[in-house]
Amino acid sequence: MSLRVTAVWGVLMVLVGTILGIEMRDYIMTQHEDRPGEQVSRDPHVLVPVPLEQVGAVEIAHAGMVHRFERDAAGAWFYHGAHAPSNAAHAHQADPVMAKRIDTALQGFGRTRIERILATGQALQSYGLANPQMLILVYRPKALEPLLQVAVGDVAPDTFSRYVMVVGRASVVTIANYQIENLLGLIQLAVESGQGQRTVKPS
Repeated sequence: MSLRVTAVWGVLMVLVGTILGIEMRDYIMTQHEDRPGEQVSRDPHVLVPVPLEQVGAVEIAHAGMVHRFERDAAGAWFYHGAHAPSNAAHAHQADPVMAKRIDTALQGFGRTRIERILATGQALQSYGLANPQMLILVYRPKALEPLLQVAVGDVAPDTFSRYVMVVGRASVVTIANYQIENLLGLIQLAVESGQGQRTVKPS
């Protein structure tokens, strides 16, 4: 009996040590990411190459519409459709509740991990990427060219993963499907909020 108890405690100690190690690693990475101007190597298995704090806008093209989530001058998120160049100077008033919901959803997307890298050579039609259902563009603050473009394809047969492809890379990869579902939910919530139609003329 005493040997069994000792073995159980040994396993528990190993588990506690592993959890503490993971927590410490995440804490250290968070501290580094919060230091402005300090370059930190991003985990290559994370889809978005920079932390959300370094992102100024996210555009999602879906079902024939472009939905843009952008930060205002104070750093709060707001929603609007992409403007034509003549309307690019329009300002929008961020709603605090909606800004929090956008931030929460985009923080989750910013932590999206690449699950599998699939072998090259397979036809894109096999993954629903010949005609992507969605295109996600991530911008740095005030940048005109996107930092990242992600084409979104079909749900994988396991129903838990989604095929995606980073524009400019040869390989198709999979990510958790719930990340895409969360973005679709955010779009629906933002559209229903009516925030995209509320503009404020610059003073």
